[in-house]
Amino acid sequence: TWFSSGLWPHSTLGWPEQTADLEYFYPTAVLETGYDILFFWVARMIMLGIENTGQVPFRTVFLHGLIRDASGAKMSKTRGNTLDPLELIDKYGTDALRFALTTGTAPGNDLRFGENRIEAARNFANKVWNASRFVISGLEGKSGLDGWHDLPKFEHREDRWIVSRLDRVTAEVNESLRNFELGDAQQKLYDFFWNDYCDWYIEMAKLRLRSGEGPSPLPTLVHVLERILRLLHPFMPFITEEIWQNLRSKLPKEGGAAESIMVAEYPTADHPRHDAQAEEEIGLVMQTIRAVRNTRAQLRIPAGQRLEAQIEANGMQGPIEEEAEVIRALSRIDPLHIVADGAQGKDLPKGVTLVVNPLIVHLPLEGVVDLSAEQKRLRGELAECLKNMERVEKLVSNPNFRQKAKPEVVETEEARLQDLKERQQHLNEILEQLAG
Repeated sequence: TWFSSGLWPHSTLGWPEQTADLEYFYPTAVLETGYDILFFWVARMIMLGIENTGQVPFRTVFLHGLIRDASGAKMSKTRGNTLDPLELIDKYGTDALRFALTTGTAPGNDLRFGENRIEAARNFANKVWNASRFVISGLEGKSGLDGWHDLPKFEHREDRWIVSRLDRVTAEVNESLRNFELGDAQQKLYDFFWNDYCDWYIEMAKLRLRSGEGPSPLPTLVHVLERILRLLHPFMPFITEEIWQNLRSKLPKEGGAAESIMVAEYPTADHPRHDAQAEEEIGLVMQTIRAVRNTRAQLRIPAGQRLEAQIEANGMQGPIEEEAEVIRALSRIDPLHIVADGAQGKDLPKGVTLVVNPLIVHLPLEGVVDLSAEQKRLRGELAECLKNMERVEKLVSNPNFRQKAKPEVVETEEARLQDLKERQQHLNEILEQLAG
């Protein structure tokens, strides 16, 4: 078996005859394989290739790790811990399995693999499908989409932000692929699509689509979606092909004549459209919304209840006023008062003050929550937090634990301790403000 496999790079191309295929395809560039068969297969291919053709069959060997079960044990039928890929494909889909096998991997490192990874990949595939369906459904009967492919003109701050982020991610993904860091490239695409594009840009775009004010976000929506589909295609070929074909059928014919995403040009960022100002300003808006949302969750304020807020802009009044509708809608604030540098604005009752440098956000809470009851509840949470902190701190400082426990267990407990410390600090800050 290994002898005939060692002949594979050149014997499949017509050797010992000097065929056109042998001349064109041999030697190749990269071999991808597992580290467990380096001697059995890789070394034999190199030796036989040199012996029979005078050339090495490849210059780069990319080694993947072994697929292990969720606990890190080697999969075997004897242990009964194997997973049937055909059953997983039937249950979760081919793309989900492909994505799960390459997410969070590093070259040569073994992969702990369980169905929870495939479920997460399936959820991501559903996110891609649903977000794409939203964008495509908005294209019916719409005009003004000319130029969507190259997007020569985009003026709105939100459009400039997402295009800037797209080009940054495109450059990072290409760099990761050049370095064979497939898991890193995949994680960057996952984070950008789920967080920047879906959680933020689409939600901002919905407000503009409903109001009809300002430039339409549709050209930017489709521009970013089409590029992210091409970036994702090597990892999720089937769903991206299906969506890409559907999307292109609704758009003006631009960007070449490729009939399949498989042969379409892979996106690059040779002329990046980075916009540091847009990234800073929209980043500030996002931080403000997150801070308000976190406070609402901490104080258990119902999602449907609107809060009053005052924002002291401190030099960012223009961007904050222009993005006020986004802040109102996504953090459920009404009314929203924006005051200038150092201005006190209207007097506000007791509440919580959030510092989102350079902004200062004040949320009056009298009449919204029972402040004394809330303080009592938070003090109980703080006591529980301190109790857990003491227990975990004692554990991670124990030399026996650090010596005997697996490194990943020690790492998990250290991360838990850090989370508890941050939780303690956050609870103390809120209690201090409610008491004031």
